[in-house]
Order: sequence, then C-alpha cells, then structure tokens
Amino acid sequence: MPGLQQTPSGERLHIAIYGRRNAGKSSLINALTGQPIALVSGVPGTTADPVYKAMEIRGLGACMLIDTAGFDDTGELGTLRVQKTEQTIPKADLALIVCAGDDLSLEQAWSRKLRKQGVRQLAVVNQADRIDAPALAGKVEQALGLSPLIVSAKTGQGIAALLEALARALPEGHGAPPLLGGLAQAGDTVLLVMPQDSEAPKGRLILPQVQTIRALLDAGCVSINATPQTLQAALAALQKPPALIITDSQVFREVYDQCPAGSRLTSFSMLFAAYKGDITAFVEGARAADRLTGASRVLIAEACTHAPLSEDIGRVKIPALLRKTYGQSLQVDMVSGPAFPDDLGRYDLIVHCGGCMFSRTYLLSRVRTAQTAGVPITNYGVLIAKLKGILDDVALPGGGPAPCTPGGAPPLHPARG
Repeated sequence: MPGLQQTPSGERLHIAIYGRRNAGKSSLINALTGQPIALVSGVPGTTADPVYKAMEIRGLGACMLIDTAGFDDTGELGTLRVQKTEQTIPKADLALIVCAGDDLSLEQAWSRKLRKQGVRQLAVVNQADRIDAPALAGKVEQALGLSPLIVSAKTGQGIAALLEALARALPEGHGAPPLLGGLAQAGDTVLLVMPQDSEAPKGRLILPQVQTIRALLDAGCVSINATPQTLQAALAALQKPPALIITDSQVFREVYDQCPAGSRLTSFSMLFAAYKGDITAFVEGARAADRLTGASRVLIAEACTHAPLSEDIGRVKIPALLRKTYGQSLQVDMVSGPAFPDDLGRYDLIVHCGGCMFSRTYLLSRVRTAQTAGVPITNYGVLIAKLKGILDDVALPGGGPAPCTPGGAPPLHPARG
C-alpha cells in the first residue's frame, strides 16, 4: 500500500502562488523545487485551472504548491479561470504574490483579499535578470505594505533567501494541535473500534484510522484493534479496562453501552473535529440542533468525493437520524469536495465530515464562513453523539476532560462496575 507511506494532502503546508499572466509563477515553482514540475511558456494563460503539486521542500517539509492562473486573465474563459484562482485562497497556508511590472493595482487588490481571509503572504519581485528589480521593489512595498524579496527564477538569484523567508513565515503552530488531543499518553492502552462494513475500503483502513494508529504509536501507546463484533472479546483479553476507546461514529452508542468503568470514550471524527477544525464551535453547533424542526434545512458537507454507498454515513445515516429526531420533512442538502454554497443563510445547520482530506486552514475557513453567516456548524461525530444522547459523557479532545492516566481514569459510567 504505497499510499500509506506518503504524506496525505491534508497534512501538507499549502503554498499558493498568485500573480499576473507571464509574471513567472510557474518558473518560480520550478526554481523553488529544483524540478521542472510546472509547465512554463511565453504564451499568456498557459496555466488554466489551479495545478496542485505535492513536494518535499528542504526547510519546509511536506508541501502542496498551488500554481494558479493569472489574475489578469480576460474574456469569458479568463473570468472563469480567475474565479478558480480565487477559490484557492481558503486553502492557502501561505501565499506568494509575484510581481513583474509597474502596474500593481491587481496585486494590491489580491493582497487585500488574502489579508481579509487571514492568509500570510510574501511579495516577490521576479525576473530580476531582466528588469530594474530594486526600483520595482520600492513600488511593491509602497503599494502592498510588504517588503518584497527579489528573485530570478531563471538564474536562481534570491531563491535560497525566499525559501528561508517561507520557513520564517510558517503559520504559528502549523501542524498543531496533536491528533490525540491530550486524551492519551505514553503507556496507555487504547482500544480502536473499527467497523468493517461496505463503507470500509476493501483490504485497507480509511485515512483517519491510519493516522490515529500512527499517532498512538508515536505517543508510546499500546494500540488494540477490534470491530463492534469483537469488542467484548478484546475487552475480556485485557487485564484492565483500556484508558481510552476510540470508535467509529456510526457505532458510537453501541460502543458507549459496552464501555467499561475506568475507560474514556471518543470517536475518530471527534479527534479530527479538534485536529482539523474547531471543537468548541462544533459542540455548540450540535447543541443548536435542538432548534431544528421538520421545516428546517440542513447542509451536509464532505471533504472527499466518492460514489454513494448503501450504508453511507453522510448521505444516509445522518439524514435518517436528523429526520427521526426532528421531523421526516426536514430537508437535507449534500455537497462534497471543494463545493460549498455561497449562500449559507438558507440553512439552519451545517454538518461537516472530519475533514481528513482537507488542511486545517481550509476546514477552519469553512467554520469562519458559517459563523459569519450566523449558521451553526458541527461535525459528524459530535452531532451523532448529541443525537444518541451521549455528548455530555464522551471525552472531547483538546477542550474536554483531562488526559487519562493508566489505571487512574475516573469511571465514565459510575453506575456500572
């Protein structure tokens, strides 16, 4: 399974490159990576849709470089390309604005867009081998309020300094918080409950499960794997209850009912709610679900795209739970991948998946968009815990109960021995 040995796209530092046509964006990407990974041409508009390229860059680690169409593109197709370019802004952890001419009006406008969405940015004066770069640098600093780096993608001038500047500009705490959210520590035994039904990919584990197992290994925990059918056998095989049980959300209640005293319980989706998103906002959003009625409208958003399955949690199980709880006439809309409505005001609740395929920056941008629209937003696992009546009893990563210690965790179900 070679895919498991590669850094998932959602874990990479996303660096977007913006600028006019023929400003040298693609050439700059090639210079940064030391490889001809982007198509370079003197014909304006060579880069059409955004191009994503996963790379390992010295000093930066695992990166996703986003090569975009020129934001000065014109015509009907050009307008569509600019729209596609604008859609990359929420995904960017860092942005480079490439400048190569005296007219900086568009660069100034795009710098404001990036700043409005909280994206860190660097200005770059490219093509120093053929223009008066110092003079242009002064104009860029005045127009954008950024002290630009002077480079030549053709000769390599300034590329090392640009890489150093990118490393210094990394968002504070990039890669944090830790996936386990403080719920497990070295020496803990952690039991993972992973259904192997039609939703589980044949012959392999889904990405959240793989990443959680790796995080447990890195933390020095003892990881035990089971299915709902083998849960009791796994518990019986242990000398004492596990410090933590992590379950798939779709069997949250079933596992909760079998959870022994002394064990804490959470779900993969809840871990990712804190790891990729805002666990506090998601809990508040789940509690706001009590305001739903049969006349309400709910948006369910998935990060990945896949063919619907009969047991699909987002398309089938959560809508069924919502309608059973709040009314059969409740309306549910579904979007997947990069699709996300501009008009969120028509919704009473947004339910997002764990976002394992998204970067934390991208998922948090959706949380902010929902909050700006005044629409509660929650996460699959958090909402399921609420609908199953166990949200107040399960462990919340990051903002929930204190990390458990081996043999010393307070009973999750004091009434049960």
